[in-house]
Amino acid sequence: MAIREQVQAALGTLPGAEKKIAHAFLANYPSIGLSTIAELAALAGTSAPTVLRFVARLGFESYPEFQRVLRNDVQAQLMSPLERARSTGPATENPALKASFASIAANLDATLKAVPESEFEAACELLSDQKSACHLIGGRFTDTIASYMAAHLRIIRPNVRHFGGQTSTWRDQLLDVRPGDVVVFFDIRRYQSDLVRLGELMVERKARIVLITDPWLSPIARSARVVLPCVVDANRTWDSSIALMALAEALIDRVSRSLSESARARMQTLEDIHWNNLPGR
Repeated sequence: MAIREQVQAALGTLPGAEKKIAHAFLANYPSIGLSTIAELAALAGTSAPTVLRFVARLGFESYPEFQRVLRNDVQAQLMSPLERARSTGPATENPALKASFASIAANLDATLKAVPESEFEAACELLSDQKSACHLIGGRFTDTIASYMAAHLRIIRPNVRHFGGQTSTWRDQLLDVRPGDVVVFFDIRRYQSDLVRLGELMVERKARIVLITDPWLSPIARSARVVLPCVVDANRTWDSSIALMALAEALIDRVSRSLSESARARMQTLEDIHWNNLPGR
């Protein structure tokens, strides 16, 4: 896991002073982690020895080792598809299909380990809250998953909307977002500034955000109630969206089961509408 993801996963087990460091690190990622021990300690209101205990708890032998891995994380996060194409070189796997599927299977397994069950359940609880509307949106490549998820949720619960159209229309659609509404964001590297700004506007409207992102975490994580990191790096030119789709389907299934009675009633109504509109009926 990336360091930021490790820190998030460890939050629930950290002693009080070390938890302050974790919060300071996450709120000022990555710059504060690349500063001195004294600067990180001062920001968190703790001491240098506490910083060293925090780093050791994450599995690092020293603060310089922690910073070296953090720099690698940031460099990997910022790599463009062109840079990844240059680093991976020509395909040599034989057979290529088997290698690709093995990479996908590894991503799914790593994502399963990276997503805490408690965070998954928290996301499902938010999505099952029928008193609040649910809005979904994604980025250039991930919005298709947001649309797919919205299409399913719309069948099993009311007031589900997909933020569609051009970014210039998003502010218009914000008019329908109310305090307490749930907003699902899909955002993976290279994070979209317009999505990040939309997340800020959602917070201003007191919406509750569920973020589905990558191990390096979109900046939207700063405002999210729930963060679900998926492994997307497939050691090839393009990131893989399979883990994102798998997580979306797991959320859909869990919410369907949670809303079993009302979901079945809506599905039955939909079936009745379908059959009543067939030719000859």
